[in-house]
Amino acid sequence: MRRRAANEKKMSNTIVVGAQWGDEGKGKIVDYLTENTDVVVRAAGGNNAGHTVINGGMKYILHLIPSGILWEGKMCVIGNGVVMDPLGLLLEMDKLRDQGVKITPENLLISETCHLVMPYHKALDHVREARRGDKKIGTTGRGIGPAYADKVERDGLRAILLTQPEILEQELRTRIVTHNETIVAAGLLPILVEETVADVLKAAEILAPHITNTTVYCHEAIRAGKSLLFEGAQGTYLDIDHGTYPFVTSSNTTAGGACTGSGVPPRMIDKVVAVAKAYTTRVGSGPFITENEDIGDMLHNMGREYGATTGRARRCGWLDAVLVRYAVMINGADELAITNLDGLDGLDTVQICTAYKLRGQTIHYPPSTIAEIEACEPVYETHEGWRQDISGITAFADLPPLAKAYLKRLEELTGARISLLGVGPSRDQTLVA
Repeated sequence: MRRRAANEKKMSNTIVVGAQWGDEGKGKIVDYLTENTDVVVRAAGGNNAGHTVINGGMKYILHLIPSGILWEGKMCVIGNGVVMDPLGLLLEMDKLRDQGVKITPENLLISETCHLVMPYHKALDHVREARRGDKKIGTTGRGIGPAYADKVERDGLRAILLTQPEILEQELRTRIVTHNETIVAAGLLPILVEETVADVLKAAEILAPHITNTTVYCHEAIRAGKSLLFEGAQGTYLDIDHGTYPFVTSSNTTAGGACTGSGVPPRMIDKVVAVAKAYTTRVGSGPFITENEDIGDMLHNMGREYGATTGRARRCGWLDAVLVRYAVMINGADELAITNLDGLDGLDTVQICTAYKLRGQTIHYPPSTIAEIEACEPVYETHEGWRQDISGITAFADLPPLAKAYLKRLEELTGARISLLGVGPSRDQTLVA
């Protein structure tokens, strides 16, 4: 693997997005790219996302805090587009500190306008999932959807209230009482008012020093010549507008969401890197054209593909180049980072979905409705597997020729150059193409 010189020019402002249904290994890629950046910004989603980073033999699992927190001297920002669970954030901070990670207002800032996820949002999440019956979305139950719903309905609580405890207490009490009617009617236990208020106010006292206008901070950093790295959450096909609706999350997970969720305009973005696994996975319900039970069994037996947030086994299948190509287009991706190539090491043959058959017609883009997606059949091309352990390879040039051929074909099918390659979970198992 090429190591960058200390005096090498820092990277430009870059957005990292998922090109599939999330869980593509964005945390690992962000962690790797952070070495040559100054500020890492999380701009969407909540603690329903989980990024796993392995370094020095230690596994770090992050949910709200950007992966850049693992590097000294970097500033991490939770932007205005995030919905932030203050109680969940404290637990995350405590766990990271137990692992030796430093977290202070000098390396973690929280937007004063990001919205808060409260305990009643989690209860409402379960209520709404139960009402869907066999049409469940498969949410994590972390209250993300109800929190975004409150935001859109202009009835949410924003992080600035963590610095105004008297107002926060009053607003919180009112909302708990109101939402408990729905929660109890659904057969769930009510949210305990006094206990919840006390917990949130305690969290507010701890988090208040981190609260600031992060939009101003990001612009001042750019003017000072610093580089920003925007850490995507979930993936393109969980985007509320561009994903497999309604089996999506409640925010814009594509590159545009990084701008609206941070206050940094598109003209200040220099590069977009889309991350995709060398195969495809998804968690929860919804259509999955290339899903393959044998691939799933193989990966699960290897101890792979279990969610960092929920521990749920992910659904698995062959790489769907139709999805990745469309994601490259939507996000304006300049480059691809392919992860988990080593997951295919033992296969005699590897398949790539290059198109869909929809009622006899060949199409090269994902349809917009669930009914049409479910009617699609994958069109595969078969490649010979490399049948070799590549996890110890440290230079792209040393990859087996058949692995290189597979990657070359992915470039042709997606229209984006592969710049980074993951051959294992650790930071040092990242190859520069």
